[in-house]
Amino acid sequence: MTYPLARKKEKTLSIHGYTRHDPYYWLNDRENAEVIDYLKAENEYTEYKFEKIKPLKEKLYNEITGRIKQNDSSVPFKWRTHYYQTIYKEGKEYPIYIQAPTQDMNGHTVLLDANIEAEGKSYYHVAGFEVTSDNQILAFAEDTLSRRIYTIRFKNLVTSDYYSWAIPQTSGNMIWSNDGKYLFFVEIDQTTLRPWRVKRWSMENPTNEAVTVFTENDETYYVSISTAMSGRYLFINSSSTLTTEEQIIDLDNPEQMPITFLPRKSGHEYRIEHAENFFYIHTNEDGRNFCLKRVAQNDFTHQSWDVVVPHDEDSLLEDFTVIDGHLIYDLRKNANHHIVILKDTQTYEIPFEEGAYLAFIGTNADPKSKFVRINYTSLTTPTSVMDFDFYTREMTLRKQEEITGGYDKTSYTSERLWVTGRDRTKIPVSLVYNKHLYKPNQSPLLLYGYGSYGHSIDPSFGLARLSLLDRGFVYAIAHIRGGEEMGRAWYENGRQLSKMNTFYDFIDCGKELISQGYCHPEKLYAMGGSAGGLLMGAIVNLEPKLWAGIVAAVPFVDVLTTMLDDSIPLTTGEYDEWGNPNIKEYYEYMAQYSPYDNIQPGIYPPMLVTTGLHDSQVQYWEPAKWVAKIRDIVHDSHLIFLKTNMDAGHGGASGRFRRYDEIALQYAFLIGLNEGILS
Repeated sequence: MTYPLARKKEKTLSIHGYTRHDPYYWLNDRENAEVIDYLKAENEYTEYKFEKIKPLKEKLYNEITGRIKQNDSSVPFKWRTHYYQTIYKEGKEYPIYIQAPTQDMNGHTVLLDANIEAEGKSYYHVAGFEVTSDNQILAFAEDTLSRRIYTIRFKNLVTSDYYSWAIPQTSGNMIWSNDGKYLFFVEIDQTTLRPWRVKRWSMENPTNEAVTVFTENDETYYVSISTAMSGRYLFINSSSTLTTEEQIIDLDNPEQMPITFLPRKSGHEYRIEHAENFFYIHTNEDGRNFCLKRVAQNDFTHQSWDVVVPHDEDSLLEDFTVIDGHLIYDLRKNANHHIVILKDTQTYEIPFEEGAYLAFIGTNADPKSKFVRINYTSLTTPTSVMDFDFYTREMTLRKQEEITGGYDKTSYTSERLWVTGRDRTKIPVSLVYNKHLYKPNQSPLLLYGYGSYGHSIDPSFGLARLSLLDRGFVYAIAHIRGGEEMGRAWYENGRQLSKMNTFYDFIDCGKELISQGYCHPEKLYAMGGSAGGLLMGAIVNLEPKLWAGIVAAVPFVDVLTTMLDDSIPLTTGEYDEWGNPNIKEYYEYMAQYSPYDNIQPGIYPPMLVTTGLHDSQVQYWEPAKWVAKIRDIVHDSHLIFLKTNMDAGHGGASGRFRRYDEIALQYAFLIGLNEGILS
């Protein structure tokens, strides 16, 4: 069976005096039967070629899911008068959400069983739920298509009956007023899927049209809502990539219109919290790494803000909470998290022993607690939930992810390397391997990266990853520019007109890992998804011979076409990240790296490219067009595979176990290449 070839149809796109030819532009039509036929043909080809690794894929899936504890539960947390917990039952794909008046969860009430709601659906996801203060009514948001378009439904917790009404076309973001009479929610634009309008829905008049309380007319901004730590206020957040503005609604007076906390100013990012009669402001007005200020709740004028945690050029202030008179804040420095507790003028940093790890402030919904909840993990330490006592300074392990069948941490070694990039920048790399199987200069290595939006890829534990490590793979994360592992400057030096740094960093890390003997020169593999898929597309064009194989999941690869089309979801809000190609300078720079526009004749490494037909983040046609064009230009593309999930979107399949099906496929592809099964 030979690989499919998509029909070419002449299409020219012109701007700034440049003309691009796009013969696969026609694939941008999911209602076109020919498009669906092409995607199915690529799926059939992939399935045919993967027949050789099908037993391996099935073995990997069973292996990975076999490590998951069937009957499991989260650590309960307190919100208002009750405790909340998520539980999983043997053989079930979806969580069950419960509520109880005591921490032992005795006498609990089932709020929602997602397994029942998901029956008969190929995809199901609950974005969140909210319970009225009297514990009478549950509101929950569900997506049954994987387009991140949520419908809010309602359940009577006394009778367990569902109400007949529902609210469609929402972001899934919702909050009850304190009297339980009103539900605030965020409406999304039907075309662009941009969250743009906050509405107030009346429980007393459920069939009436919801009242609009805030509209964001700037298409580069997205809207979300949240509840203050104190439970007193609702915050409306309008944010672009580099600018924010917050509105306040008193949840005790829900019919009042919102008040602007501080008007937006280009380049000023801030978010607010309320606790213990103060508003706390996380702001970058004193420096790019942010600081923390506070102001009395009865006078929150800008002139009255006082500094609580000053700006530090060497540390990024990421998060904070206030509990029982203690301020707990999270600093990112040298690619690790540092959690500090401030009481009056005294500070204390919680110690962590490993060299590379992820520690962050967990769910702390009770403002009067005597401890702060911390989540901790590393490349060798399963996800752990711990409570740190303010007064005894003792850390109590509440739960650690259990690996069914056993897990011996001592069999694995993790390391933190610093790679010198081509511009002399020091780039952190975290890696892990099975020390009994690792062979210097001979081992295969999978290098993972993302490098966009200031999103950091931290060294956390991966249950599925053990299947690679136990087959001799080294797994490495390149903490490249575009993330925030090294502070805000790390992000700024990897976006817009500095975006090439992201790709060069990743390539330089790969070469250094070979040079230091962590892998065989012909066994270096790479993986990335979404904006990390853009990374994959760029590095394969820049250095096709460096990689033994590449996995590009839901990749953003048709950069120019997408960013020039403001009807596509998310486009206008992305200008601060990538640049606006309607401006010539940005167009010319983006044209240097856009994967679809820079495919080179010659030999490319084997690639597995995945997408979802209903993807709202990266439209399916980007990877589809990319693969079609590679087939036309590249010398031999028989080991390039396109796999389209016809039922899912950006996040892939839903379900606790089913989501590992795609991971098993990706790992089978990599192992199959390494062992010579795929050819």
